Amino acid sequence: MALKVIGAGYGRTGTMSLKLALEQLGFGPCHHMVEVFAHPEQIPLWTAAAEGRPEWDKLMEGYVSAVDWPTATFYKELADHYPDAKVILTERSPESWFKSTQATIFAQFGANRRGSAGGAPEAWVEMVMKVVGDLFDRRMDDHDKLISVFKAHNARVREVIAPERLLVYEVAQGWEPLCRFLGAPVPTGPMPKVNSTEEFQARLAPEIASRSQAAEA
Repeated sequence: MALKVIGAGYGRTGTMSLKLALEQLGFGPCHHMVEVFAHPEQIPLWTAAAEGRPEWDKLMEGYVSAVDWPTATFYKELADHYPDAKVILTERSPESWFKSTQATIFAQFGANRRGSAGGAPEAWVEMVMKVVGDLFDRRMDDHDKLISVFKAHNARVREVIAPERLLVYEVAQGWEPLCRFLGAPVPTGPMPKVNSTEEFQARLAPEIASRSQAAEA
């Protein structure tokens, strides 16, 4: 099975909402970082991809679409490997994106946010730092660095992906542009809107508390 949709947007640009939307439209299962949590056997494969030894068909086996990280790091390689796939670049304002990363995904990487994740398995941390952290020189709390890389990435996607193959999209735009791009009927219900900063923090709180208790034991 070949990928039909590749998400080029960085994490915290509505990728979880897009995952659910794609699955509702029949483009599922959709890969997302949560799939790596659920299938830790993927960790060494993503690490190998970051080291220049990708096995795309093995990594994407069983998936019809893929969004979020790690996919967004390798969008060009995946687009070349699956030439019939369409590409979606999810965006939001750079400042709101930075603020969201600091309150959610990058807040997990210790006080200096450069290479620890408060008790997460070492192999997972290594993979994340290679496929995500290295994009930012592991300066996970550096405002100017993150904003610069974010803007450059979005500009680069526009340069390397043919316009007819690319949808630049904000999830707040709803179903219509997404469905038009994919040639899918517009659902009657609302577009999924999930994984807000507040939801992310609430979901992470029990895990952080558990790690703190273990460290104090």
